[in-house]
Amino acid sequence: MQYRGLNELREMYLKFFETKGHLRLPSFSLIPQNDPSLLLINSGMAPMKPFFTGEQEPPRHRVTTCQKCIRTGDIENVGKTARHGTFFEMLGNFSFGDYFKKEAIAWSWEFLTSPEWVGIDPELLYPSIYVDDDEAFEIWNKDIGIPAERIFRFGKEDNFWEHGSGPCGPCSEIYYDRGPEFGCGKPGCTVGCDCDRYMEVWNNVFSQFDNDGQGNYTELKQKNIDTGMGLERLACVVQGVGSLFDVDTVRNITNKVSEIAGKHYGESEKTDISLRVVTDHIRSTVMMICDGVIPSNEGRGYVLRRLLRRAARHGKLLGIDRPFLSEVATTVIEESGGAYPELVEKQKYIHKVIENEEASFNKTIDSGLSILNERIAAANSKELPAADAFQLYDTYGFPIDLTLEILEEQGMTTDRAEFDRLMNEQRERAREDRKKMGDLGWQSEDLGLDKAIKTRFDGYETLGENAKVLAIVNEGEPSGAAAKGEKITAVLDHTPFYAEMGGQIGDHGVLIGKNGVMTVSDVQKTKDGKYMHIGTVTEGALSVDDEVEAKVDAEYRQAICRAHTSTHLLQKALRKALGDHVEQAGSYTANDHLRFDFTHFAALTADELQQVETLVNDAILAGYPVVTEEMSIDEAKKKGAMALFGEKYGAVVRVVQAGDSIELCGGTHLDNTAKAGMFKIIGEASVAAGVRRIEAVTGRAVLDFLNERQHILNETAAALKTSPNELAAKVEQTMADLRTMAKKLEKLNGKLASMQMVDLFNVSRDVKGVNVVATKLEDASADVLRTMGDGIKEKAPNMVAVLSSVNDGKISLLCVCGAEAVKKGAHAGKIVKEVAKIVGGGGGGRPDSATAGGKQPEKLEEALEAVNNIVDALL
Repeated sequence: MQYRGLNELREMYLKFFETKGHLRLPSFSLIPQNDPSLLLINSGMAPMKPFFTGEQEPPRHRVTTCQKCIRTGDIENVGKTARHGTFFEMLGNFSFGDYFKKEAIAWSWEFLTSPEWVGIDPELLYPSIYVDDDEAFEIWNKDIGIPAERIFRFGKEDNFWEHGSGPCGPCSEIYYDRGPEFGCGKPGCTVGCDCDRYMEVWNNVFSQFDNDGQGNYTELKQKNIDTGMGLERLACVVQGVGSLFDVDTVRNITNKVSEIAGKHYGESEKTDISLRVVTDHIRSTVMMICDGVIPSNEGRGYVLRRLLRRAARHGKLLGIDRPFLSEVATTVIEESGGAYPELVEKQKYIHKVIENEEASFNKTIDSGLSILNERIAAANSKELPAADAFQLYDTYGFPIDLTLEILEEQGMTTDRAEFDRLMNEQRERAREDRKKMGDLGWQSEDLGLDKAIKTRFDGYETLGENAKVLAIVNEGEPSGAAAKGEKITAVLDHTPFYAEMGGQIGDHGVLIGKNGVMTVSDVQKTKDGKYMHIGTVTEGALSVDDEVEAKVDAEYRQAICRAHTSTHLLQKALRKALGDHVEQAGSYTANDHLRFDFTHFAALTADELQQVETLVNDAILAGYPVVTEEMSIDEAKKKGAMALFGEKYGAVVRVVQAGDSIELCGGTHLDNTAKAGMFKIIGEASVAAGVRRIEAVTGRAVLDFLNERQHILNETAAALKTSPNELAAKVEQTMADLRTMAKKLEKLNGKLASMQMVDLFNVSRDVKGVNVVATKLEDASADVLRTMGDGIKEKAPNMVAVLSSVNDGKISLLCVCGAEAVKKGAHAGKIVKEVAKIVGGGGGGRPDSATAGGKQPEKLEEALEAVNNIVDALL
């Protein structure tokens, strides 16, 4: 067997199955499409579900892929063993009603054993089959020529794939004998043993039955093949190494981490654990970010954040005291960029997301450690309240595993069960919030309507038409009619009203019947395609089966169109100004107002915002026709249409073109860009790591905005007794005057501090040869305390001073120790920490200067009286 690199093995596998008539498909995104059962793609067949179930027609009935996969179920074990990892690549060949067992088994054996391909010694391979699968046994025994004693039969738990009701079937696996040095040494150790000697490298799943959920199995008409083989596992075999962390491409990443840390893999178990964690997690994070996952506190974004932060923490355990993960990401991209070119295309964006998240985590670590140390100091027992640990996690993002680690170092613990209970409560609250934000509560069966009935949308062609009322919801219940003043929801058979979707708000308008009028203030669409017109009956009554005239508010619709067309122009302008890494990450389009979220790694400068705004207004003034066409997805891509990042589209799509902006879009638009009037950016901010948001106005809202700003300018100029044209100069002069006054105030504070210092020297007490003073200063700011403290250290080297003040019920404490006092054993950080405990606070610092806070002013006098004893104990 010839040594081959992981990248070579991947390409070899895909080429092999291309010779067998398979269509090679690129890896699907790690973000599942239309599959709410999965957070992330975790197997080669997961993206193929629609092909297996018959929901979609596959591009060919023979397909082969190398699929990126993420599994985080055992994340806590990653690093502790050389087996576990969160990221892996799954090689797969699939048949959708084409070939079956005979070909699948023969090809798996050919690829693994043929000298032309992998060339593994057949004597080291052992097939397994489901206990009752005699058909597979015959193929292995008679066609392939494997002796019966080398074919192992296993039960359902090992060799039968099923997941509840639906398609299922037996499996046939191929095991590789790694040699007795990997075995347990027990007599009878063979295939199926729990030790590491016999490793599964290939799994053929024969999907041939349908399970009705009651344990009854019938033969499927269309039988399928789902093959899975871990690329890293195969590389372990071919390269003759002990674990996935020793495979060439993975080891190169570990070597990079080792180089940065100045450590060597294999020198200690503790070091190896951290090296493995960083190596594995950076592979996962690079792939996830490339596929559009953004760090957050929910869902797959939380998985990414946890992986990144866990890697960063283990970097600190390795002694790396600077941001480094982006540097390691470069190695990941170098190793995998040939197979996944999108990594190279998006490498700048990947680096920025990682850099921002690592920087954010470093701040979390610093602030979290400070808060945790305060809580530890304030704890009355060896157990930190679980509520404190949860607040650190929930409010400050401080990981519970790091909290537990630090508590263990302090000989403390926390109630993990109570922490988990608080976590579950928080998750339940989040789950309920998500439900409230989800689809409308009414379903077709609740309304007495056939699910197959959909509301036909005619709003692209007309703003008014006659329609029939199919159902009415009144106070949450289906109703036959509604009277004046009642807030209702009406379902029509067809409508010109656009329902809120794709970020565009719903239309306004009226439904006019022979007996009444309803004012429509919102329109929503159910999952099964019914348009819910929400509003109030303003005249007479409205009944089910009424014929109504549905009229959209044309002015309101036009204002929405201005904003939506401008949103398209904005995205094009952002890509021109900032680069092709800009992708839409969300949008909200209302009447003459818009909000656009996009991927970008830094705040836009004033010049960049001006450039973007100018590009949009240039496109508006150019008066480009806005052309809308329907075409196949392939035609749209050839035309250069931009698709929403990670979105899945049908065979026929709607393409909107305005100048050089070409996008897939189902919303409503102007017919000419000039009708947008004007475009003005009114805000730019961050909404998540690597995601920025622009808010803007169009049309009449621009005039309103400019008039409001002019009014503010006029009022401000009047207050400063100048004209709007002279306002900038007046403000500059006023600020210069304020700076001069601030300098004078600073000098006065210094003089005041000097005067008060003389008084302090006169009331100090001698404690073992050190002058000690502790006092409260009325209405003293933190600046005054610091100025006095610096003066004391300079003029009284043998003094320890604790200065305090109370402002808005909060205590500020400052302790300073002169150079001679420090030599005698005084330590400002230790002194102020003990004083702060008495007033219900915490703090610390250097031997010569330290600060703290407190929240019990009533105990301040007691705390100051304790200073002499605290100093005495240190000297």
